[in-house]
Amino acid sequence: MTTFKRTLFFLTILLSAGMGSTSFAEGAKPQMNSMQQHGMMSHANDGRISLGLPPKMKTHQLMNMRSHLEAIQTIIALMETGDFDKASEVAHAKLGLTEDMKKMCSMFKNDDFRNLGFQFHKSADVLSETLKTKDMSKSLHALRDTMGYCVQCHATFRQ
Repeated sequence: MTTFKRTLFFLTILLSAGMGSTSFAEGAKPQMNSMQQHGMMSHANDGRISLGLPPKMKTHQLMNMRSHLEAIQTIIALMETGDFDKASEVAHAKLGLTEDMKKMCSMFKNDDFRNLGFQFHKSADVLSETLKTKDMSKSLHALRDTMGYCVQCHATFRQ
């Protein structure tokens, strides 16, 4: 297996496991992380910033984040098959800073969270443009940058 295919395979497993899916690899079973094994970390021990969202908005935001994760999984699969044009379309339509995303991000009261959201969506548009070049290395770099905003956000904020 080439390094690229191995990387995509592990990224797909990681993303699928994060979504609670067991269909990511035939015969593979996701490992429970330490938070799952020991029960979810209590909010008292969680140093992240609470967004204090009302229940309906929290549910909506969680659905959006899961949708973003599915889009990244789709982009990886399309990159693996060489369909960079379709991957570019998915990056822009599902992750980019569309008018709907601008409205949604603007609703958040926390300035840092809102700005991080805008940066994430802008990076997805950069990813979309980079995918059009069909350059695997540059595309993976842009995907890494986009996912870096996910990591940064989840390390800083909680619902």
